[in-house]
Amino acid sequence: MSGPEKKGVPRWASYAAATAILVSALAALVYLNRLYPVGLGPRQPIPFSHRVHAGIKQISCFMCHDSATRSSRAGVPPLETCLLCHSRIIRNYPWIARLRGHVAQNRPVVWERVNWLPEFVYFDHSMHLMRGVDCGHCHGDVRQMDRVAKARKFEMGFCIRCHKKNRVTHDCFVCHR
Repeated sequence: MSGPEKKGVPRWASYAAATAILVSALAALVYLNRLYPVGLGPRQPIPFSHRVHAGIKQISCFMCHDSATRSSRAGVPPLETCLLCHSRIIRNYPWIARLRGHVAQNRPVVWERVNWLPEFVYFDHSMHLMRGVDCGHCHGDVRQMDRVAKARKFEMGFCIRCHKKNRVTHDCFVCHR
């Protein structure tokens, strides 16, 4: 005979100790942001992974957020945009079937908003994109995010530093109207 039972330690105790060590290691990884180095945003009613779509599949931000190039708002794409691909790809995946159900019933998905600007701040996505500002500058590397997390706290200092660095106006009424 061999193993821990021979020495008087029950096998279940060895498994419990190993499980405790494993859980502790995972908790430490989560606590130290090693599992989600770019953060883990709020759970959405229908999971959507930017890591898969923008990262692995290398789909441009503008495939879904097309209004960002021509308006102040990037917006959340309509569900029909998802079905441009998912009417053919993984159609029977439960979350995609649920999404199709929303579309069929003309019922919106109420997404959990991640990024907010105060009402007194005006921000124009198209203007920043035309000047070559990458989406990731403000939103972080969403290509690594399964659940989009707030990458930055949008405070005036962040905007002013960027405007000064890029030698663009930092007049109050550019952003405050």
